[in-house]
Amino acid sequence: MTDRYQDLAHNPIGKFLVKNLGLPNPPYLERYEGGPLVKGTVLTGSATNGPVSKAVTTALKANRIEATGVRADSMKYKGLVFDATGIDSAAGLVALQEFFTPVLRQLQGCGRVVVIGSLPAEADTEGAAIAQRALEGFTRSLAKEVGNGSSANLVYLAEGSEGALASTLGFFLSPKSAYVSGQVVRLGATGITEAPAVKDIEKPLAGKVALVTGASRGLGAADMRTLARDGATVIGLDVPPLQEDLKTLAEELGGGFIVGDITADDAPALIADYVRKHHGGVDIIVHNAGITRDKRLRNMKAENWQLVVDISVGAPQRITDHLLDEGLINEGGRVVGIASIAGIAGNNGQTNYASAKAGVIGWIQALAPRVADRGITANVVAPGFMETEMVKTIPLGIREAGRRMNSMSQGGQPVDVAEAIAWLSSPGSAAVSGNVVGVNGQMLLGAS
Repeated sequence: MTDRYQDLAHNPIGKFLVKNLGLPNPPYLERYEGGPLVKGTVLTGSATNGPVSKAVTTALKANRIEATGVRADSMKYKGLVFDATGIDSAAGLVALQEFFTPVLRQLQGCGRVVVIGSLPAEADTEGAAIAQRALEGFTRSLAKEVGNGSSANLVYLAEGSEGALASTLGFFLSPKSAYVSGQVVRLGATGITEAPAVKDIEKPLAGKVALVTGASRGLGAADMRTLARDGATVIGLDVPPLQEDLKTLAEELGGGFIVGDITADDAPALIADYVRKHHGGVDIIVHNAGITRDKRLRNMKAENWQLVVDISVGAPQRITDHLLDEGLINEGGRVVGIASIAGIAGNNGQTNYASAKAGVIGWIQALAPRVADRGITANVVAPGFMETEMVKTIPLGIREAGRRMNSMSQGGQPVDVAEAIAWLSSPGSAAVSGNVVGVNGQMLLGAS
């Protein structure tokens, strides 16, 4: 859906009004269109120049990203990466200021800031726990300062997981993370601390089979296209009324499709039979299907409560468990649940939907350690306000508030969610599990 205010803010009259009235100024975000992950130079820094600093250099080289550790006054940088793992006291946090203050004015539009820390729970001193937890407040605040379409995110490393950094660093430094800001991602938190090198960074999912539910339109269709772009063989699933749209999309992408209702009693077996017959197993499952039936709780019908919850989390749990029991999720597989900012911050008139989406988070965080011994990861993507056909039904005032109440001052695009899913699905993201990643431009109220 077109954001007319954004276009207005960028014409001569709009620019004058935005500047003089202090109105929101949504920038045009750069999104990935192929080619190098980063078109520009990344400046790196470190509090200690320890092993993580060396791992950062290795990860940048693996992604073919041009980088330097020496600041030049005349340079403009597309990204800033700071290794803060060595900060072990409150006083030591000044290293953040000393690195960032001189260089922030040199960050290009739609630039990227990545801070790397150690898991606070693994800190061996009280001072280190203080310092490492402080990185969250620092990064989320900086994400609200950088402006001009830029972002800031934090990556925590469990002990021994620095070698698995490449996929995540590449994602956060690239235009693929256009609408992801103020987020905290933990590597190695479920015990998986290693990741294979990605042989082809343009086709990291080559040879993988991906199943996407709710695939015919909107977010699901974007997921299908992006996973296929990255080399996966895609299988779409949707309900009978959308069969023609689903079939057309699957044929366009050279994939397959399943027509069915995921809440049906036979849905797990139906999916398992298809996967077994056509592919022998599946590598990636994206539980995208979801609906809304919004009413305030005082007016909520039981059937609308149950349907929303079952589609979002009940059916995905049953389907995943059945595929696991049948051995149809391959070693090193990926399970991605789709939550929502509503499941984190709540929303008026959406007690059913918010319960369902919060339930997705609870399910995935319980699943992640259970499947870690098979190298399977489980993560959640939580979209914010997205520019889909659904927003046309939202009253204008609420729609505009949803767009502007984030650090990017705009809604996201379906491809923003799809890019996050593709990153989590990569073999190089093997150490990323049990995470909740908000794709919401950093919401300003309720949650980041």
